[in-house]
Amino acid sequence: MKKRAELKGFDPGPLQALQERKSLGQHVFDNLRQAIIRGNIAPGEWLVESHIAQMLGISRTPVREAIHKLEREMLIERQPRGGFAVLGLNRDDIEETFGIRSILEGYAARLATVKHHPRELKVLEEKVEEFQVCLTKGQMQTLPAINTEFHQLLYDLSKSPRLIHIINGLRDQIYRYREIILKDNKHAKTSNEDHIQMLRFMRKRDAEGVERLVREHILRGREMVLSDFSKKNN
Repeated sequence: MKKRAELKGFDPGPLQALQERKSLGQHVFDNLRQAIIRGNIAPGEWLVESHIAQMLGISRTPVREAIHKLEREMLIERQPRGGFAVLGLNRDDIEETFGIRSILEGYAARLATVKHHPRELKVLEEKVEEFQVCLTKGQMQTLPAINTEFHQLLYDLSKSPRLIHIINGLRDQIYRYREIILKDNKHAKTSNEDHIQMLRFMRKRDAEGVERLVREHILRGREMVLSDFSKKNN
């Protein structure tokens, strides 16, 4: 029998106030999506409309809306006997996502290297320092968020709204992979060293160098995630 999701990390919040800003269904969707991405609802756990609605004290309609959106994003899959199961990662998803990322993010870093103002690198330097402090203290659980912030700040410097929008469409999937990569001290150290080298290339306006490094950085992460996947599925 499949385990029902207990919705850990799900915060319904002040629902009445939220309805004024966005639909209740969208709020349920956003929170369920984040809970799945962050691993609070694990792969294989079972989502049932009536169960979720009862837990949150709301009607089934907004829950149904949220469930359908999650299904379209391929985060959950309909089960033959009713309900939906949370999908895990698979090898094809990993290879495709990292391949797309290496191209898009490498190009974004190239543009950032050409377009940035020198003073704009300060926030990236601060993120590198923050990452190192947390790594030294062994605060591994904080690293994925700091890493995500570094990359977001870097790509914002590309000053290409369309490119940033496309990259952000993969952001939550990427977070799942970063948690796998950065739980290992050695890989976390290498990741931050790459960030330091990216900043060196950017200061020299070496667009080719930073694009190449970002692609290598991402594809190195892909190999670690694939290795982790193989160990769990053998």
